[in-house]
Amino acid sequence: MTTTPLTVAVLGPGGVGGLIGALLARDGHRVLCLAGESTAAVLDTDGLHVESARYGEFTAAVEADTVLRRPVDALLVTVKQTALEAALDRVPADVLGGAVVVPLLNGLDHPAVLRGRYPAARVAAGTIRVEATRTAPGRIVHGSPFADVQLAAPVDDLADALRTAGLGVTLRTDESAMLWEKLAFLAPFALLTTRYRAGAGTVRSDRRPELAAVVDEVTAVARAAGTAVRSEDVLGFFDRSPHGMRSSMQRNAEAGRPLELDAIGGAVLRAAAAHGIGAPATARLVADVARSTGREG
Repeated sequence: MTTTPLTVAVLGPGGVGGLIGALLARDGHRVLCLAGESTAAVLDTDGLHVESARYGEFTAAVEADTVLRRPVDALLVTVKQTALEAALDRVPADVLGGAVVVPLLNGLDHPAVLRGRYPAARVAAGTIRVEATRTAPGRIVHGSPFADVQLAAPVDDLADALRTAGLGVTLRTDESAMLWEKLAFLAPFALLTTRYRAGAGTVRSDRRPELAAVVDEVTAVARAAGTAVRSEDVLGFFDRSPHGMRSSMQRNAEAGRPLELDAIGGAVLRAAAAHGIGAPATARLVADVARSTGREG
């Protein structure tokens, strides 16, 4: 177990990054949040405030800055895929040094982006299953009964720190399988909740045939990519999810913010084309979301 507090930078202290940063800070770790000037000023003064049925309501003091100015033990990259390239300018490679870099982003393409910027061997891909929303700078609402992280590398100190802070943590050896298992649930969930402006419960009851069709397509592509993910497992997780659970894509669409449509739906369609697998239901949903949210072209 970790005995020495870590210094952890969080790039993008929104719903996911803010929740993790707050939990680590509450557990005694030094947390540095990297964000825009106005957000950094709020966090420096007020810290991170979390409302959660699982973790309670609490405020954790953190440090904040607009750029990384000193080495850290770990960097958690928790921005949206749409903001990744610009956000990485806040983390100069020569300052980051030998820190472990853990992206908790959606999709398949971001590990290569990070390995092009930082020492490739230090980038440990990760995934997280959670519903957490930033309602204002430094204000986080954790809505799901779970907050589970998977890490595809032997990053024992960070894994121990996350685990003792209260997160579910699993270490994996197959990065591709880990990313595809997340995407196999996320793509149907994000696309359907956004297209029909409804929570998980409504989608799984009112749109069951379409949900099953998209899950079948995505899992077929995932298996072609070398994973063992099964449709029945994805549907089972969907059925166990809280009735009102909403995707971040859905919330972003409602707020008029950029969507990770290419990182999620586009990634599935590109892989389907590469493996020669038809995915008409998924393609139709991607097009419908783009059209209904004005993201065409």
